[in-house]
Amino acid sequence: MSSNDISQIAVAGLKVGINGLKPAIEAAKALAGRSDEEIAHFLFSTLKEKNYIPAPAREEYRQAFLREYKKAMGEKVTEERRGLSIKILGPGCPACRSLEQTVMALVAELELPADIEHVQDIKEITRMGVMATPALMINDDLKALGHSPGKDRLKKWLLECSAIPSVRKSDETITKNP
Repeated sequence: MSSNDISQIAVAGLKVGINGLKPAIEAAKALAGRSDEEIAHFLFSTLKEKNYIPAPAREEYRQAFLREYKKAMGEKVTEERRGLSIKILGPGCPACRSLEQTVMALVAELELPADIEHVQDIKEITRMGVMATPALMINDDLKALGHSPGKDRLKKWLLECSAIPSVRKSDETITKNP
């Protein structure tokens, strides 16, 4: 089993690694048009063979597998998460690593619950629609593109995004490299 076979998904608000999720979803695509219950049952039956799934959490896993299937089918789904979801996008250059370290320090300083991920795979980055790095996404909103924002701006975004969601104008969301 290689690390490429493991996908991270949210189950009951927690990130867990699932072995064989992508091939299981590909196999489940043959069930398109069937009920959600049938698809969830197929995915659960397939994936429980390769993964430890605690008995009390079986239904949460079934729902998480179904959500991942729907995402793969291009359906709009509500992501499950606790705290902030932060993604630093970039190939691992010094600017990207510096942005990651700054974000981690601010999250710790502000004592915010957050899932921080540094996406370095260029194919994955471009699939997200990002063509310049470093880039920063908070709760799936692109906040910075092509530069590292200052510490004060980062702190403001983290505090805003950790609060109850509010309506923000799209032109205030993304800052581009001047």
